[in-house]
Amino acid sequence: MDWLTGSKQGEAKKLISQLADSTKRDSAAQSLIKLGAEAVPALIDALQTQDLSLLPIYQHILARIPSATPALIHLLETAHPLVRARVAEALGFGKDKTAIPVLLEALKGEYFTVRAQAAVALANMGDARVIPILLPLLKDADDEVRSAACVALGKFRDPATFDEITNVLLDDPQIDVRRSAARALGNTKHPAAIPFLMEALRDSYWWFEKEQAVADLLNAIAGMGPAVVAPLIEALADKEGTVRKFAAILLGHLGDIRALDELGMTLYDLHHEVSLAAAEALARFGPQAVDSLSEGLLHPEAAVREHAIIGLSRIQDERVALFLIEMLHDPDRTVKTQALQSLGELRDPRAIPMLQEIAANRADREMSMLAKQTIEKIR
Repeated sequence: MDWLTGSKQGEAKKLISQLADSTKRDSAAQSLIKLGAEAVPALIDALQTQDLSLLPIYQHILARIPSATPALIHLLETAHPLVRARVAEALGFGKDKTAIPVLLEALKGEYFTVRAQAAVALANMGDARVIPILLPLLKDADDEVRSAACVALGKFRDPATFDEITNVLLDDPQIDVRRSAARALGNTKHPAAIPFLMEALRDSYWWFEKEQAVADLLNAIAGMGPAVVAPLIEALADKEGTVRKFAAILLGHLGDIRALDELGMTLYDLHHEVSLAAAEALARFGPQAVDSLSEGLLHPEAAVREHAIIGLSRIQDERVALFLIEMLHDPDRTVKTQALQSLGELRDPRAIPMLQEIAANRADREMSMLAKQTIEKIR
């Protein structure tokens, strides 16, 4: 019957080639799964692909063929390290717990890619008994393994592990590993992770010249939802301006009404970045924030008035244009310029008479020109 087996494997290879075609992919995948054990050798060969967009497809198909598990287990012990790592990932997708012993053994191997993928695969199995075995990997010599250990432990959502993940979050020498720790804690969505994430927010290592890195931390905090609003409101009073700024930004994204009054007070923060962040956060509340922002127009500090104008200009409300028209009388040139620019964005015709008056004043050519340009935008 070798001719029949060869025919089936030839069919499997043909189907695998069709996986690259999005119009044929679903049908080819279903056919491969139906072939079962006959498709496994060709799929295992496909794991060596250099096309990383196709790799997860091969792995998920293998994961859906129960008879593939013994072959994958054998490969995890004998194949090239690159294939071993990909096999470990496939075993994790399949969640066949008969693979747990060999995955545990893979954690002790010399190849860091295999250790990393084995850790995540074990977490995908969902057996919490592996937690004590995964914890030491947070101190592995390799960055990728430490990152994977964070991801793996985070999947269990066990508060008992949060303190050790936080040690990575705060102390790991590599920012990318810290980012993995932040994402892991954030993905738990567990309220017990909030104090640890807030502790990281107060650590200057996270945000000093690390704009991309801090985004992971901020997303992790925001992902906690309403439970993090109170700690963020408290952070608006932090001694460090950058912490106050990020707290304001996050509260704006969360849009919880409990933060409205506190953000209104933060608008008066004399750290200009904080004040601006508060204005932009208030704008996200829409008409509910008009009163708070309009009060800022009366502040003696010009920058606060400027920020209040910026915030108001982002709100769709009939009152806004009237407030901005009034600010054309402001004694500060920067504030007045911001009012002109914002009125141009609003395109409210009620501003035209006042703009025409400014445009006619040739004593101030710059303001006259700005007013004319604003009129053109409105018309």
